[in-house]
Amino acid sequence: MISPVQKIKERLSIQDVVSSYIKLEKAGTNLKAKCPFHNEKTPSFFISPDRGGYYCFGCGAKGDIFTFVQEFEGLDFRGALKLLADRAGVPLGEYSPMDKKNQSEKEKLYIIMEEATDYYSANLAGFKEAQTYLKSRGLEEKTVQDFRIGFAKDDWRDLYNYLKSKNYSDREIELAGLAKKPDVENKNMYDRFRNRIMFPIADSSGRVIAFSGRIFTDDGKSAKYLNSPETPIFSKSSVLYGIDKAKDSIRKNNFSILVEGQMDLILSHQAGFRNTVATSGTALSDSVVSKENAVSNLGLLRRLSGNIVLAFDADSAGLSASDRAGRIALSIGMDVKSAILPEGVDPADLILKSGADAWKEAVRNSKHIILFLLEKAIKAAKGDERKANKEIREKILPYVAALDSSIEKSHFIKKISDASGVPEVALVEDLKKVEQLNKEEKREINEAEENQSKMFRKDYIERRLLGIAFWQEKIKEPKIDPRSIFDKFKDTIDHYKDFKEDLIFEAEVFYANNENLPSDVDEMLSNLDEEYLNEDLAKKMKELHFAQEEKNKDKEALILKAIDEIVKKRESIKSVRFNKK
Repeated sequence: MISPVQKIKERLSIQDVVSSYIKLEKAGTNLKAKCPFHNEKTPSFFISPDRGGYYCFGCGAKGDIFTFVQEFEGLDFRGALKLLADRAGVPLGEYSPMDKKNQSEKEKLYIIMEEATDYYSANLAGFKEAQTYLKSRGLEEKTVQDFRIGFAKDDWRDLYNYLKSKNYSDREIELAGLAKKPDVENKNMYDRFRNRIMFPIADSSGRVIAFSGRIFTDDGKSAKYLNSPETPIFSKSSVLYGIDKAKDSIRKNNFSILVEGQMDLILSHQAGFRNTVATSGTALSDSVVSKENAVSNLGLLRRLSGNIVLAFDADSAGLSASDRAGRIALSIGMDVKSAILPEGVDPADLILKSGADAWKEAVRNSKHIILFLLEKAIKAAKGDERKANKEIREKILPYVAALDSSIEKSHFIKKISDASGVPEVALVEDLKKVEQLNKEEKREINEAEENQSKMFRKDYIERRLLGIAFWQEKIKEPKIDPRSIFDKFKDTIDHYKDFKEDLIFEAEVFYANNENLPSDVDEMLSNLDEEYLNEDLAKKMKELHFAQEEKNKDKEALILKAIDEIVKKRESIKSVRFNKK
């Protein structure tokens, strides 16, 4: 029996898949592009149609159509399988998420979330007051259906009882974040969401992973918005609301619009801007969210397009989110603009009160974030030159410092000088000080971006190998000895045990009828050893840089010796691999 992976690969070439995400150029028998996984000026990302794979000579990204979609879209294997199967028109059969034999715990959670989404939608269809409210907020019936908006009744156990009737266990319902255990023993579980308009949050492949509920009747005690808790399928710091519906439009229009709330996003889509995504109070506006997670979200948008328009509220939380997103986006090479909104008006208000054309005008007239902030600072200073200069130094120069290009920095320094009257030489001196102060932040952002792709590649190989080992361990006639893999991961194997069923599923789908499994495993082990050596080499290169700065010749000599040994080991691995071929 041919696996769905093989069928998908027969129908979708690496060129078909990659070219639907990024622009490719001919390079002899291969194709090339600027790498979507790291910021670069000249193409180092090559696609080989003959081998059905890709490789980046800049960051080392490599793989097939499945790894590409996983890394580009930020999906797990099942998500990539679903997306590519849908695109290729390949039925998944026994590997379908609806096939109970292959359902992992995570897959059951996706199905429960679908059940809940449909149930909330049915509730809304039967509750006129909530429908009237949504209509008053400017939502059309088709929009409500497209976004699968629903309603959670003002009842302690409405959804819980429904899911129990579908034979879901208390543990599964709680794990999905849909119900909670009471503090008092021997009491029934109760719904997390009650008396709320429900907005399903989906991942990049369209699977519902969480909810955001807006209070319908304010009792003065409940939060206006309530989001799902962290679950095995939802991390609040690694998702953008609406990304599943926006990604194609972002690629087509070559820019994304980032807003704060669900209503901002939905009305923007309804107004024709389907390239809008929202933070939903999750991914970027929370100051405690790590830079790595913020870089991950903005990195996904950058892979779709390097251009972004920020349209956040003018309140303190909105300005904080805009500041955070803007500086990080500039640091990873994006072109960042800000939409000009009336004071105290968010995109949803603007569209509702002034119409879609007003929103269109705000997006069209958006300004580069540095010029936007400059204009705002000078206006707020009201002729107070000292105050304006202080705002420029503290609020605007950090954005200039975030830019990579010296030419761009020079361009904006001149703009700031022309608008404020501050001599360019003085601005350059202050910029140097700001760059020194922000040196650590920029290093953290660069490292976070670098680590994102490196961790994915190394973890991907580790996951694939352990999946094969777990799978081979449970069958009667294994093709490889799983102990050879378990021994290699004895220090980290516990980290993967929670994902065991997912790993086995992935291995089975890929290798069920593969006669080359032993040689594939050998190559993966070799690739992994090379990844480890690359990590060691990167660390030593940093150590060398610091030793050279300290002018410590003895330390420098020791590090150079260690680097030489690492390079020799890496070349030895490559030589063995080449000779096998």
